[in-house]
Amino acid sequence: MCFDMDGVLTSVRSSWHWINLCLDVNNDDSFLAYITERITQTEFMRMDIAQWHAVKPDLKISDIIRFFQDMPLVEGIQETVACLRSNGIRCVIVSGGVDLAAKMIAQEYGFDDYAADEICSNPDGSLTGEGRMVVDLKDKGITVRHFTEKYNTTKDRVVSIGNSHTDIPMFRNSGMSIAFNPTDDDTKAEATHIVVSKNIADVLDLILPDEDF
Repeated sequence: MCFDMDGVLTSVRSSWHWINLCLDVNNDDSFLAYITERITQTEFMRMDIAQWHAVKPDLKISDIIRFFQDMPLVEGIQETVACLRSNGIRCVIVSGGVDLAAKMIAQEYGFDDYAADEICSNPDGSLTGEGRMVVDLKDKGITVRHFTEKYNTTKDRVVSIGNSHTDIPMFRNSGMSIAFNPTDDDTKAEATHIVVSKNIADVLDLILPDEDF
């Protein structure tokens, strides 16, 4: 089971955006530049980090971890992961969000694995100013295929859940796909199922129809 993180496991649109909110930073210009393909994903990360440094030059990884401890999440994550794993289903996070957030959620709720983008830091915890792309937002299917191979399974046995157009490549590399609170019509059209809910456990009926929840 491949979960997108931002907007699926989180109540905010993205973990990068959450840091911006915590630091009172507006990245609308760089976001527009990215979605119109005037800058790359790596350049987008670099611009966000530069804005953070501008308002807090001494920002460290430990500060970002503290921000994420207060980031709002959707309801039902623990129930969902526990139920899936008790039925022998591995759970992984596939996200263009921040790896620190993905790691925190994975460890707290028992996910088997995660992949997300890295905020690069120095040995003392200060930021280098760079981000490392781990998950390509233009093709998250690459990461789904990686986990499919890593856990020795096949496409038809993979379920992916996402909420936006960047998750469509995940859907196309899965046997079942669920658009959870989808943000656009294209995502709805590509998904096997659509779920609109504040509780992610509502997807369980689709994955495990014979279970009594």
